[in-house]
Amino acid sequence: MQKVYLDNAATTQVRDEVIARMQEALAEHYGNPSSTHSFGRSAKTAVEQARKTIAKTLNAQPSEIIFTSGGTEADNMILRCAVRDLGVETIITSKIEHHAVLHTAEELEKEYNINVWYVDLDEFGNPNLEHLEALLKKDDSKKLVSLMHVNNEIGNITDIAAVGELCKENNALFHSDTVQSIGHYPWDVQAVSVDFMTAAAHKFHGPKGIGFAFIRKNSGLRPLIVGGAQERGFRAGTEPFHNIVGLEEAFVRAYEHLEEETKTVRELKKYFLERMKQEMPEAVCNGLSGDLEKSTYTLTNIRLPFDKQKGLMLLFHLDMKGIACSKGSACQSGSDQGSHVLSELLSGSELEKPSLRFSFSMYNTKEELDYTVEVLKEFANS
Repeated sequence: MQKVYLDNAATTQVRDEVIARMQEALAEHYGNPSSTHSFGRSAKTAVEQARKTIAKTLNAQPSEIIFTSGGTEADNMILRCAVRDLGVETIITSKIEHHAVLHTAEELEKEYNINVWYVDLDEFGNPNLEHLEALLKKDDSKKLVSLMHVNNEIGNITDIAAVGELCKENNALFHSDTVQSIGHYPWDVQAVSVDFMTAAAHKFHGPKGIGFAFIRKNSGLRPLIVGGAQERGFRAGTEPFHNIVGLEEAFVRAYEHLEEETKTVRELKKYFLERMKQEMPEAVCNGLSGDLEKSTYTLTNIRLPFDKQKGLMLLFHLDMKGIACSKGSACQSGSDQGSHVLSELLSGSELEKPSLRFSFSMYNTKEELDYTVEVLKEFANS
């Protein structure tokens, strides 16, 4: 049976070079980075080098990069600490953010009695910047805006620069979940008015369980996890040295090969959309995921012309044929509820039809996409 992996928005295949670097770290550099002997010092040096490498690429300062277990922890940490330490009274977000943001905001609303306001979305899922400006000017409460750069389900790209300027003009803090864009798009944190960003290595061919937060210098945030002086006192706990060097290796190679790999993956997405249009013209792209300019090149979200009953068997059928894709965020795959993103954008009748997210990487081929389209076509005719 052919195996086709089209769920790269959930996680990506780890690069061989990353695996080799991590194996070396586990076998030869096993010292605790907090230990003062030579074993510990060599590990600590590598951790700090990784921090400097990331900071240089983002045009940040090394002290502004804090290693975390991934994007979810980083989002939680930033939002919680902003309310606790910076006096944030209002969080402005959207209803199609990742649950790491939405659920954290809901918990903070209960715990701290803060306001949580949701910016209006257009029919495609883009935030209405005029409404955002109105919310920023609504009252004098201390505000934090949290809007993701690339939506993990429909691929829409938010105009981060415009959002940052609105926040700056209205003295609001700005956090962006950039988990789906770091490693896939160039970044310069000096050119964008963003205070906080998050990343996860497994979204750009690195290991799971490691990511980082960008926290702008002199933010005023205090640690959420205490018990040690690691991460310059900001996040206690022994650093997972092997994961950190794996993150660095994946990060470096992602940006070294960014142009060529972006071109390759964009061509795969374009080809897949063309083949779907040819073979299943009734299929419709959700959000802007069919627009090669206004959505990320890494994924598309397609509503298929099957009834609800047939749609229930679709993912199972694809899996039996060796094809991996998803209904949406992997973080909610164990839930019986549908996509909260699509629920905000589609009508009841549209939600009755199955929607699947297909996400691509440099390891995919056009032959795999042909096979996927043929399997979908066979299922439609069965």
